[in-house]
Amino acid sequence: MADEKGQQPMRVDGALLRELAELLSTNDLTEIEVEDGDRKIKVRREGMPVMAYAPAPAPVAAAVPAAVAPAEAAPAAPVDAVKSPMVGTAFLAPEPGAKPFITPGQTVKAGDTLLIIEAMKVMNPITAPKAGKIAQILIGDAQPVEFDQPLVVIE
Repeated sequence: MADEKGQQPMRVDGALLRELAELLSTNDLTEIEVEDGDRKIKVRREGMPVMAYAPAPAPVAAAVPAAVAPAEAAPAAPVDAVKSPMVGTAFLAPEPGAKPFITPGQTVKAGDTLLIIEAMKVMNPITAPKAGKIAQILIGDAQPVEFDQPLVVIE
Protein backbone atom coordinates (compact mmCIF):
# COMPACT_ATOMS: atom_id res chain seq x y z
CA MET A 1 0.00 0.00 0.00
CA ALA A 2 1.68 3.16 -1.10
CA ASP A 3 0.39 6.42 0.29
CA GLU A 4 0.14 9.86 -1.31
CA LYS A 5 3.67 10.84 -0.15
CA GLY A 6 5.28 8.33 -2.48
CA GLN A 7 6.54 5.96 0.18
CA GLN A 8 7.06 2.32 -0.64
CA PRO A 9 4.46 -0.17 0.52
CA MET A 10 5.11 -1.52 3.99
CA ARG A 11 6.73 -4.93 4.01
CA VAL A 12 5.05 -7.18 6.53
CA ASP A 13 7.11 -9.80 8.30
CA GLY A 14 4.83 -12.85 8.51
CA ALA A 15 6.96 -14.45 11.23
CA LEU A 16 6.64 -11.30 13.36
CA LEU A 17 2.86 -11.29 12.89
CA ARG A 18 2.65 -14.95 13.92
CA GLU A 19 4.83 -14.23 16.97
CA LEU A 20 2.62 -11.27 17.96
CA ALA A 21 -0.54 -13.34 17.50
CA GLU A 22 0.97 -16.07 19.66
CA LEU A 23 1.77 -13.48 22.36
CA LEU A 24 -1.88 -12.40 22.28
CA SER A 25 -3.06 -15.94 22.91
CA THR A 26 -0.41 -16.90 25.44
CA ASN A 27 -0.92 -13.79 27.60
CA ASP A 28 -4.70 -13.46 27.12
CA LEU A 29 -4.29 -10.05 25.48
CA THR A 30 -6.73 -8.48 23.05
CA GLU A 31 -4.31 -6.09 21.35
CA ILE A 32 -0.57 -5.62 20.75
CA GLU A 33 1.14 -2.72 18.95
CA VAL A 34 4.75 -2.56 17.76
CA GLU A 35 6.46 0.60 16.46
CA ASP A 36 9.63 0.75 14.38
CA GLY A 37 10.40 4.31 13.42
CA ASP A 38 7.40 5.67 11.55
CA ARG A 39 5.86 2.26 10.94
CA LYS A 40 3.43 0.58 13.27
CA ILE A 41 1.96 -2.90 13.42
CA LYS A 42 -1.13 -3.47 15.50
CA VAL A 43 -2.51 -6.96 16.00
CA ARG A 44 -5.90 -7.21 17.62
CA ARG A 45 -8.33 -9.97 18.31
CA GLU A 46 -11.95 -9.76 19.27
CA GLY A 47 -12.76 -10.38 22.92
CA MET A 48 -13.61 -13.90 23.84
CA PRO A 49 -17.36 -14.52 23.88
CA VAL A 50 -18.84 -14.69 27.34
CA MET A 51 -20.58 -17.98 27.90
CA ALA A 52 -23.86 -17.57 29.66
CA TYR A 53 -25.39 -20.57 31.28
CA ALA A 54 -29.11 -20.84 31.70
CA PRO A 55 -30.29 -22.48 34.88
CA ALA A 56 -31.38 -26.06 34.49
CA PRO A 57 -35.11 -26.42 34.14
CA ALA A 58 -36.87 -27.29 37.36
CA PRO A 59 -37.75 -30.96 37.60
CA VAL A 60 -41.39 -31.76 37.10
CA ALA A 61 -42.90 -33.14 40.28
CA ALA A 62 -44.37 -36.56 39.74
CA ALA A 63 -47.47 -37.63 41.58
CA VAL A 64 -46.46 -39.58 44.71
CA PRO A 65 -48.85 -42.19 46.04
CA ALA A 66 -50.09 -41.39 49.57
CA ALA A 67 -48.76 -44.73 50.89
CA VAL A 68 -45.10 -43.72 50.24
CA ALA A 69 -43.42 -42.06 53.22
CA PRO A 70 -41.49 -38.85 52.45
CA ALA A 71 -37.69 -39.07 52.52
CA GLU A 72 -35.92 -37.63 55.53
CA ALA A 73 -34.95 -34.02 55.05
CA ALA A 74 -31.28 -33.09 55.20
CA PRO A 75 -30.31 -31.61 58.54
CA ALA A 76 -30.69 -27.84 58.52
CA ALA A 77 -27.75 -25.60 59.32
CA PRO A 78 -27.77 -24.32 62.88
CA VAL A 79 -29.57 -20.99 63.12
CA ASP A 80 -26.88 -19.40 65.30
CA ALA A 81 -23.93 -20.47 63.09
CA VAL A 82 -21.28 -17.96 62.03
CA LYS A 83 -21.55 -17.90 58.23
CA SER A 84 -18.95 -17.20 55.58
CA PRO A 85 -19.09 -13.64 54.26
CA MET A 86 -17.28 -14.68 51.06
CA VAL A 87 -16.16 -17.48 48.77
CA GLY A 88 -12.66 -18.74 49.48
CA THR A 89 -10.56 -21.29 51.34
CA ALA A 90 -10.99 -21.57 55.11
CA PHE A 91 -7.98 -22.08 57.36
CA LEU A 92 -8.41 -23.02 61.01
CA ALA A 93 -4.84 -22.00 62.01
CA PRO A 94 -2.70 -18.94 61.22
CA GLU A 95 -0.19 -21.11 59.32
CA PRO A 96 0.37 -24.79 58.54
CA GLY A 97 1.34 -26.76 61.63
CA ALA A 98 0.33 -23.96 64.03
CA LYS A 99 -2.21 -24.29 66.85
CA PRO A 100 -5.79 -23.75 65.57
CA PHE A 101 -7.55 -20.49 66.42
CA ILE A 102 -10.42 -22.39 68.09
CA THR A 103 -11.36 -25.86 69.31
CA PRO A 104 -14.76 -27.29 70.27
CA GLY A 105 -15.63 -26.41 73.86
CA GLN A 106 -13.36 -23.35 73.91
CA THR A 107 -14.78 -20.05 75.20
CA VAL A 108 -14.43 -17.02 72.90
CA LYS A 109 -15.11 -13.32 73.29
CA ALA A 110 -16.79 -11.12 70.69
CA GLY A 111 -14.12 -10.10 68.18
CA ASP A 112 -11.85 -13.14 68.69
CA THR A 113 -10.53 -14.64 65.44
CA LEU A 114 -12.28 -17.93 64.68
CA LEU A 115 -10.59 -18.75 61.38
CA ILE A 116 -9.20 -17.15 58.21
CA ILE A 117 -10.71 -17.22 54.74
CA GLU A 118 -8.26 -16.74 51.90
CA ALA A 119 -9.87 -15.08 48.90
CA MET A 120 -7.89 -13.76 45.95
CA LYS A 121 -4.62 -14.16 47.91
CA VAL A 122 -5.93 -12.00 50.77
CA MET A 123 -6.25 -13.51 54.25
CA ASN A 124 -9.54 -12.36 55.80
CA PRO A 125 -10.02 -13.01 59.53
CA ILE A 126 -13.49 -14.20 60.52
CA THR A 127 -14.25 -13.01 64.05
CA ALA A 128 -16.74 -14.09 66.68
CA PRO A 129 -19.89 -11.93 66.54
CA LYS A 130 -20.63 -12.70 70.20
CA ALA A 131 -19.09 -14.23 73.29
CA GLY A 132 -19.79 -17.87 73.99
CA LYS A 133 -18.58 -21.44 73.76
CA ILE A 134 -17.58 -23.12 70.48
CA ALA A 135 -20.22 -25.82 70.12
CA GLN A 136 -19.21 -27.10 66.70
CA ILE A 137 -16.75 -26.41 63.87
CA LEU A 138 -18.61 -27.22 60.67
CA ILE A 139 -15.68 -27.09 58.21
CA GLY A 140 -12.24 -28.64 57.86
CA ASP A 141 -8.87 -26.93 57.52
CA ALA A 142 -8.02 -25.75 53.98
CA GLN A 143 -11.58 -26.47 52.86
CA PRO A 144 -13.21 -24.37 50.11
CA VAL A 145 -16.23 -22.47 51.43
CA GLU A 146 -19.14 -20.73 49.75
CA PHE A 147 -20.81 -17.45 50.55
CA ASP A 148 -23.23 -17.77 53.50
CA GLN A 149 -22.00 -21.29 54.33
CA PRO A 150 -22.20 -22.10 58.07
CA LEU A 151 -18.69 -22.30 59.55
CA VAL A 152 -18.83 -22.37 63.35
CA VAL A 153 -21.59 -22.67 65.97
CA ILE A 154 -21.20 -20.50 69.07
CA GLU A 155 -23.57 -21.19 72.00
